[in-house]
Amino acid sequence: MKFQTKLTMALVAGLMAVGSVAQAQDMKFWRIGTGGAGGTYFPIGGLIANAISNPPGSRPCDKGGSCGVAGLVAIAVSTNASVANMNAIHAGQLDAGLAGAQSVTQGFEGSGKFKGNKKDKVRVIANLYPEDMHLVLKKGMKLDRLTDLNGKKIGVAAAGSGTQVSVRQILKHYSIKADENELNLGQSKQRLADGQLDAFFYAGGTPFAALIELGSTKGFDLYKFKPDEIKAINKIIPYYVPSVISAGTYENITTDTPTVAVNGQLVTNVDQPADLVYNITKALWNKNTRKLLDKGHPKGKVIRMETALKGVLIPLHPGAEKFYKEKGMIK
Repeated sequence: MKFQTKLTMALVAGLMAVGSVAQAQDMKFWRIGTGGAGGTYFPIGGLIANAISNPPGSRPCDKGGSCGVAGLVAIAVSTNASVANMNAIHAGQLDAGLAGAQSVTQGFEGSGKFKGNKKDKVRVIANLYPEDMHLVLKKGMKLDRLTDLNGKKIGVAAAGSGTQVSVRQILKHYSIKADENELNLGQSKQRLADGQLDAFFYAGGTPFAALIELGSTKGFDLYKFKPDEIKAINKIIPYYVPSVISAGTYENITTDTPTVAVNGQLVTNVDQPADLVYNITKALWNKNTRKLLDKGHPKGKVIRMETALKGVLIPLHPGAEKFYKEKGMIK
């Protein structure tokens, strides 16, 4: 090979390497805390991460490419959900995350599970969707009342989850003494299938992939909360409001299931740059994101800009606030 050719190839390789370094320098990674892989936070977090990302070299939005934030690479990280996400976001260990409204508000205020341990650096980007409380029963098991859980082996959700905080409040209210097991959704599903649990609680956006799988194999039943129980839960946990898991949400559940639900929210740290969060909020509500959410998950269809501020009880991030002001949603 001629020296001139070798030199040309070396120069091209060098320029490509420099270009790669420049691209890497322009790239910003953004970690979004979600929940367990079998729940809803993880796939929804993945859809949001996809929507707001626009890595260097991507095709422009107007040419069919990504409509996310230039240079941003968002990543959905599996975690123990709401409480864990609030702690990590406040500490700067995660850039953003999904959390139930109860954990968000109590964390910011330093009440409930967060008593004496405020997470007041957390700010809201958007309200997302309602999370229904599931009380999953092994197939054929019948409960007339919640108090029938006395003496049973039950899953109370993962440590660090908002579900567990709420479940333990409910159990305490009804003086239920059960064999409590701290398990994530995947573990709960497996132990119920293996006969090691009688029932388990989990709150999240329907449907759970883990329950779809369980329904097609071992089967399960869902507890229908009684009207007086729903009223009592709403009184002790005001964030939980009446809801219904519709018949057919899970193929094996053919009747409506009365329950309670709390809103899931997307939150971040107040120290995140305002212009970055503004652009992330703008990308979240881009018309192309609508397509991703509608096709990506059944719960994605109810994530809508018109309910983005519903149930938000703590301050918005300044970047998100700027976006909603421009849209005339707040003054």
